[in-house]
Amino acid sequence: MGSVLGHLSPKLVFEHFEEICKYPRQSKKEEKIAEYVVAVGKRNNLETLKDAFGNIVIKKPATKGYENLKTVVLQGHIDMVAEKNRDVIHDFDNDPILPYIDGEWIKAKGTTLGADNGIGVAAALAILEDKNVAHGPLECLFTLDEETGLTGASSLDTNILNAEILLNLDSEELGTLYIGCSGGKNTLAKFSFKNEAVPTDSVAYEIKIEGLVGGHSGLEIHQQRGNAIKILARVLRQSELDFQLRLSEIQGGNKHNAIPREAFSQVTLPKSFEKDFLAFIEKMNAIVRDEIASIENGLKISAIKNDLPSNVMEMKVQTNLLLALNALPHGVMKMSPDIPNLVETSTNLAIIKTENSTVSIVTSQRSSVASEIKEAVDTIGAIFLLAQAEVNKTDGYPGWKPNIHSPILSVFKNTYKNLYGHEPEVKAIHAGLECGIIGEKYPKMDMISFGPTMFGVHSPDEKLLIPTIEPFYELLKNVLKDIPKK
Repeated sequence: MGSVLGHLSPKLVFEHFEEICKYPRQSKKEEKIAEYVVAVGKRNNLETLKDAFGNIVIKKPATKGYENLKTVVLQGHIDMVAEKNRDVIHDFDNDPILPYIDGEWIKAKGTTLGADNGIGVAAALAILEDKNVAHGPLECLFTLDEETGLTGASSLDTNILNAEILLNLDSEELGTLYIGCSGGKNTLAKFSFKNEAVPTDSVAYEIKIEGLVGGHSGLEIHQQRGNAIKILARVLRQSELDFQLRLSEIQGGNKHNAIPREAFSQVTLPKSFEKDFLAFIEKMNAIVRDEIASIENGLKISAIKNDLPSNVMEMKVQTNLLLALNALPHGVMKMSPDIPNLVETSTNLAIIKTENSTVSIVTSQRSSVASEIKEAVDTIGAIFLLAQAEVNKTDGYPGWKPNIHSPILSVFKNTYKNLYGHEPEVKAIHAGLECGIIGEKYPKMDMISFGPTMFGVHSPDEKLLIPTIEPFYELLKNVLKDIPKK
């Protein structure tokens, strides 16, 4: 198979990105892409290290004449969110991502593209091989398992880096420099139930919520996109009240940091309610589509007749579950009073799964204020406890406090203005970046995050804007030669 991206510039960056797409690399399964990254270091005769967790560091000596510059680490994560639509056949453990060009965009066939953070990793690898880049001492850090909790960064060896400056290549808007991020925790709930016999004279249906946009639960949480689990819960609870619906199974979402696009349930109801139930489904399809029409145009709520299940969930647990799902908040909880248009605190109802007489739920809370994360977690936990669920929470990860007096920020602003004639935007981001965790391990490190433009990350609609790659790479190269002296 020939190259799809090889004719694009900068050539080294696109060659590495296309090569990265060939390797399976969903979180916790990065062995093959890690081998590729290590091979790049070794074939260029560069010192290549791994810490106990498997994070990779490749060190490149300074260009002649630049030895006195401060050491810089270029950092990105090698895993990706593995998302596809239900009707797409793709094995993320073995199949390559298939990129294609659509006008000015690079997209993937039926799956996430993995430009988050594949394009940042490709840029770092290109710098390691680019003979025309002037730079001081470099350390390229490639972390594992960022997307499921930033565990690679959390496990990073505290003695493996010597750099004073970190350039995180994991942002998604050219012309914007990020100097802060939110921290986060997950709140988990478990509903255990007894199986009961299917009531007599019942019919069975699968209720489907499909066609939503989904997206990143931090970056796009403020855009009011539909949550498939919330919509399904609304339909199920009303059907429980009006049509004596019984729930056999419920599934939805599969990533804690993605807004769920699809949700499904297996249900039964008395045959005498069948006609009214189907009319209700049609009505709800029209109502909800109308409610979110300006944001979502692909929503479909449907009910497909099915074989009777072997059992249904006990009624008390079913009601508690549906009440909890309807009570749970989803979306923005508070906007920042200090930084315009920045979400300060949010929550995402991310995953629901039925397995072995248990319904498990994953929710994700984010905030740039530590006390507000705690409050959000306590709020979600209280709803679950009132519904008599078992509740747990993860340890989470820290935020990254903005420093508007950062020396590397000053370098970036000057370099950017010299290149493009105007200053970049400076922002904090409502998402977890590894900077917060790395900053805890290396507290004297000055950090900034930047990247090219992409949209729809963490969903099959992910796309990377081709004309932003060259300016992103040029900015990176010019900053490297403008780094202050030791």
